[in-house]
Amino acid sequence: MNVVQLGPDMKNVDLTVKVVRIQEEREVTSRKDGRTHRLVEALVGDETGTVILSLWDERANEVKEGDILRIENGYTTVIRGHLRLNVGKYGKMEVASPEEAGDISVNEDVNVSDKDYPQPRRFNFPKRARQFGGRRFR
Repeated sequence: MNVVQLGPDMKNVDLTVKVVRIQEEREVTSRKDGRTHRLVEALVGDETGTVILSLWDERANEVKEGDILRIENGYTTVIRGHLRLNVGKYGKMEVASPEEAGDISVNEDVNVSDKDYPQPRRFNFPKRARQFGGRRFR
C-alpha cells in the first residue's frame, strides 16, 4: 500500500515509510480514563506522499528523522478533520535498515493529512441508555 491510498477509518494498513520530521513531544489527557499520555507526531512518507503518524507513550521515542519504518496492521483515524496514521496495540512497527528497505524518496508535495475530512459523529448518550444497548425513546 502507498501513502496516497490512505483514507479515513482504514484497518490492516501495511506500509513502508521514511520519517521526514518529528514534532516535539506533548502530553495529552484521555477523555476515556482521564490518564495522561505522551504523544509525538511524525511526518512520514513515501514516493506518493506524506501523512502524520501518531506515536503514543512508549513508542514516542522509538523513531528519529531519517528512519525507515515498516508498519504492519496499522489503522487510520480522523482527528479534527485531518487524517492520522496509528500503529496501535495490535499493530507492529519496526525500524528497517536502509540496506533492507532501500532508500525511499519522499514526495512532500502531497500530504494526505492536509486534506479536510468530515468529522465522524460521536453520540454522547446518557450512561443508562448505554446499559440497555442504545438510546431509548419514550
